[in-house]
Parts: sequence; C-alpha cells; structure tokens
Amino acid sequence: MLISKPIAEQIRAGTVTAQYRRWDAPRVKVGGTQLTPAGLVRFTRVARVNDLSRLTDRAARAAGMKNADALRKALTPKPNRKPGARGSAGGAHVYRINLEWAGEDPRLALREELPDEAACRQIAERTAVLDRRLGGGWTRDTLEWIGENPQVVSKVLARRRGVDLQPMKTDIRRLKALGLTISHDVGYELSPRGAVFLDWLRRAAT
Repeated sequence: MLISKPIAEQIRAGTVTAQYRRWDAPRVKVGGTQLTPAGLVRFTRVARVNDLSRLTDRAARAAGMKNADALRKALTPKPNRKPGARGSAGGAHVYRINLEWAGEDPRLALREELPDEAACRQIAERTAVLDRRLGGGWTRDTLEWIGENPQVVSKVLARRRGVDLQPMKTDIRRLKALGLTISHDVGYELSPRGAVFLDWLRRAAT
C-alpha cells in the first residue's frame, strides 16, 4: 500500500486517520504495520465501502482529501485501466483502511548502533543470504561504492557503477533495512553501523 510522504506526515500528526483504496481484496491486515517516510503506520480497521455516495466531507478530510467529491473522483475507475490493475482506482471494491502512527522508523536507531564482532558476523550472515539470493557479492560492492561516493545523485551513482537505476535503489533499500546506509534528499552515505561493518569486512578479508 503506497503512502506518500505528505500523507504519512499527516498520519503522524494525527490529522489523517484513514485511507481509501480500490482493490479486488484487502492487501493489508488489521494489526499489521507499514514503514512510511514518516515512520511506522499501524492498520487498525479494514472495511469495505459499498456506497460511495454516502462518503462525507468529514470522511474525506480524515483521508487527506479536500471533500467527498474529490475522494469519490479519486476512487472512480479510470476508463483505460484494466480490471485488477494496481492503484487506488484499479480494483473491484473500495476499502477504508483506518490507521495510526505507530512509532519512529526502527532503522533510525539501528543505524547508530556500532556492531561488535558478534554483531558483524550476524550482519555478514544476512548480507550473504542477499548475495546468494540475488547473485554475486553485490552487498559489499554497493557499500564500497556508497562509502567512496557519499551523497552523489543516484542517477550519477548508477552511471558510475554501470548499473540500472531502479534495481540499484532497491538494493540500497535492502541495505538500509539492515541499518547500513542512510538515504538523503540527494544520494546516500554509510551509516555509523555500515561504516563499522564495512571496515570489519575489509579486515576479515586480509
């Protein structure tokens, strides 16, 4: 479920408490959480909406929309969209998802933790799984590149590495989930945790 940064910030502030999506079946579960640009969001209720005409302006504003007409328009299937296509107006049914802010992004604290020998071995085991799953020793190569090219525009970094942009960004998100990198408005850099781990890898290789 895609949640934009402006909406995520409003969820955090408590001014947005619901979202609406057109899906064939619910894609989130009550009690589940999702990481957003403003931290963790928890889903508290998922209910099917059978009559869009009953949506109120109050309900629309709780979803971050101007009024009920704007919300209904956003939920109206597009003529050229195939049934079941991804997106707010792509499924057969409309669902209201009640949600709340559940806390800070856990990666923020994790990236500041400096791993000891045992923790570095654990991280190495997890990056080895990623290497095996996706092929090659890309995890260390990516960390090396970020370390040598901090806060370089992602398009430029991809060009320098000779790789496609979107797969590279996906790889970096996987490393970010381990607390090893920091994303900036422009480019990336190693987190304190990532810098210690990369130094450990270098020493282990000698």
